[in-house]
Amino acid sequence: MDKKIKDLIAAWQKRNIHAVYCQDREEAARKILEFVPQSLSVGFSGSMTLGELEIVERLKERGNKVFDPYLAGISRDESLNLRKLGSQADVYLASANALSQTGELVFFSGYGNRIAGIAYAPKVIVTCGINKITPNLDAALKRAREHATPLNCKRLNWAGACLKDSVCRKEVCLFPEYKRMCCQILIIEAEVTPDRLKVILVGESLGY
Repeated sequence: MDKKIKDLIAAWQKRNIHAVYCQDREEAARKILEFVPQSLSVGFSGSMTLGELEIVERLKERGNKVFDPYLAGISRDESLNLRKLGSQADVYLASANALSQTGELVFFSGYGNRIAGIAYAPKVIVTCGINKITPNLDAALKRAREHATPLNCKRLNWAGACLKDSVCRKEVCLFPEYKRMCCQILIIEAEVTPDRLKVILVGESLGY
């Protein structure tokens, strides 16, 4: 573990955020399974990182009750209801759009369920690759706006103003001309409840 990662974990500890480092995605997936007992219900936000870990499938196979809003064949209303239920689950899983070396975590959301789950679920586990580390909060917000959001717009076919050239135009990215993705922003600066928020930092590139 290099000094940059040690310093980031120390910054999280000062902010009452429990952090662990895993060498690779398989170790990270095992750590999530260790942190989440089979008896607990699980909600999650759409995440390329969680998809690469295949953790939702592993939790389902193990017997956890997972509120999955991305099930094939369900209606939009059913999906939205599962997002609501997921944000109220025992454990909420997510990945950040960006991490600041100083310890802040940045999350963007379209519908708000992601923000609700991360901000208020009884237990939260945020898993991120080292590719999401930025020098400071301003750089983290820039990464979220001009790197993660355009890629997610392309992946999900959202007509955001940043889609064409990855330049954030938040002043004009409004309805009905555009379908804006970054409608809510959550910046976690610290956590008041001991052991509520865990971060798993993975020593490889994951997600956007």
